[in-house]
Amino acid sequence: MRFPILLLGLLLSLPASAEDAALPTEQQARPVVSLIVDPQAGISLSYTGTVVAKTETALGFPMSGTVATRPVSTGDLVNKGDVLAALDTTDLDSDLRTADAGVSVAEAQLRSATDARERARTLAERGVDSATRLEDAERALISAQARLDQAKASQARAQDVKNLAILTAPYDGVVTNTYAEPGAALSEGQTVLQLAAIGKREIVIDVSEAEAGLQKRGDQFVASLLVSETIKTDAVLTRVDPVAEKATRTYRLHLSIEDAPQAFRLGSLVKVSPAMGKQADIILPRSALLEPSGVWVVDRTSNAVSLRPVEVSGASGDFIIVSSGLSAGDEVVVKGIHSLEEGQAVGPRVSE
Repeated sequence: MRFPILLLGLLLSLPASAEDAALPTEQQARPVVSLIVDPQAGISLSYTGTVVAKTETALGFPMSGTVATRPVSTGDLVNKGDVLAALDTTDLDSDLRTADAGVSVAEAQLRSATDARERARTLAERGVDSATRLEDAERALISAQARLDQAKASQARAQDVKNLAILTAPYDGVVTNTYAEPGAALSEGQTVLQLAAIGKREIVIDVSEAEAGLQKRGDQFVASLLVSETIKTDAVLTRVDPVAEKATRTYRLHLSIEDAPQAFRLGSLVKVSPAMGKQADIILPRSALLEPSGVWVVDRTSNAVSLRPVEVSGASGDFIIVSSGLSAGDEVVVKGIHSLEEGQAVGPRVSE
């Protein structure tokens, strides 16, 4: 009985099958966290933005008062010089009438002083009156002229103040928002309405600090309407706001859109992506970079990694910009790079 027992133990110690005896290499090697290089892969370079006017102004009165009329509403188109709102001018009209009366009095005093000077001159030439009386008359005339100039200045100031009580459009535009209704009491400088210029439009996008650092002025983009992505236009980055929004801590990108279709109306939502007509930089997580300047690239024909030198042209936050050394389709390891060795076999790819 001993022989059968030994034979059974030997059989149990052997692999169950030939497949278990030789596991594939890719199953034995550890998986790697990697991404496939693509100028638009790995990091989201598509953004959602809003079409806005390049010029948008908050308009108000430079004085306090009560709104008497506001003939425009949100969405109205206006031309330069159109009346947008007006204050109650009852007190201002009274001030202007007082100024007008002051001018009339000063003009009468000037005429009287002129006549007095002429009489004094005639009498002085005849020797009937003294030269002193003539000098006094001339001084009185100069004083009367000064009072008239002062009265006219007060009149002009009163007229200007009354004119400031009428709010007119500084350019052709569309009213995008209103903040005060007729009868509302306003403080000096309080916004009455928002006016956006017609014609010149741009796209604004709010991005994180890291993403803002990856953009530079002059970058080319393609913008398409979210409601109809077949309607597109070219866009160029013209400005990145240097200060973050207080509430969201995001930075605003401004993209100019020249000759955009009329479908790009103010307030429209658009999808913005980098233009593919130019050589786009490759953006990778900073964790993929092995100092000084190299990344691990996986060769899937042998499932082995090799260190590839790259040129880093910039960095922002957790991202780096690779300008050369990689091409579309390369698989780059982005985590666990310090535990790899040249030629080491790795397992299947795992995305982050």
